[in-house]
Amino acid sequence: MTPADAVRAARNPLAFIADRWTPDPRTVQRAALAAVVMAVIIVVTGGAVRLTGSGLGCPTWPKCTDRSLTATSEMGVHGAIEFSNRMLTYVLCAAVGWAIIAARSAKPWRRPLTRLGWAQFWVVMGNAVLGGIVVLVGLNPYTVAAHFLLTTALITVAVLTWQRTREGDGAPRPLVGKAVTQLAWLLVVASGALIAVGTVVSGAGRHAGDSSEVSRIPLDWEMIAQLHADLAWVVVALTVALWFVLKAVDAPVGPLHRARDLFLVLMAQGVIGYVQYFTHTPEVLVGIHMLGATLVWIGVLRVLLSLRERPGTGGAETVPAADADAALTAV
Repeated sequence: MTPADAVRAARNPLAFIADRWTPDPRTVQRAALAAVVMAVIIVVTGGAVRLTGSGLGCPTWPKCTDRSLTATSEMGVHGAIEFSNRMLTYVLCAAVGWAIIAARSAKPWRRPLTRLGWAQFWVVMGNAVLGGIVVLVGLNPYTVAAHFLLTTALITVAVLTWQRTREGDGAPRPLVGKAVTQLAWLLVVASGALIAVGTVVSGAGRHAGDSSEVSRIPLDWEMIAQLHADLAWVVVALTVALWFVLKAVDAPVGPLHRARDLFLVLMAQGVIGYVQYFTHTPEVLVGIHMLGATLVWIGVLRVLLSLRERPGTGGAETVPAADADAALTAV
């Protein structure tokens, strides 16, 4: 490496890597999928922190204690669990970073794909700060709910990025009529409301996240849980209606399969939800239900994205190297 190369690498390491590495399309897709998987894992491990009462295992932020960056032996298992979850944020950053590098190094450079990767990065950074605020305010249930919803936003961007790695950059072309698309958007809105109400159920429920006294959302838990169940049935009904409509209009098999997959996930999630309700929300089932919530949302997004296609535009957007470096800096 020449001194000039070293300077260029320091100024723009992504462009430097892109000049020397060209991943195949499958590598780019796997990198994007890894970011999706890690976003789901961080939800599950975050749930484990709350369900084991380890939310304040590290009582401050960004350090674990006022005097230590890491958990100490005196803090016991709760400190280890909370600190381990914090460390997984770096694994998530690595997965998102790999997706960014792979997208930037693809030839030709697809600017929209790179921007989606950077969007994931900034959502992760924002959620890390919000996670610190959650600790500093003693697990206030409203901040905990916001923390989960922002992670759901991360999953949304990650799934969209993964989808875009498997299609071109042409203008989207609908595969179904406008009325069908509107029904799918209604399903998205209902599912978003279902997840939002689910965070209120958690905020009013018995799993506060720590063994100490933690404030809860002052609502009747059974009432809000019933609203959550009602919304779940609305989502199921919309999914079934969408499947029948897709069948009636002779839609491609892709949307039909995505609607079927979503229905199966919803059925499994519903069974878990009712079992945990009637067994007084045992920790294991609540954790599985949180995993199910992410899978439901991913399923809904896949249904929506399957209703259109993006053809290639002669490959992808080609940008001269000098312009690409300047644009990447702007991104």
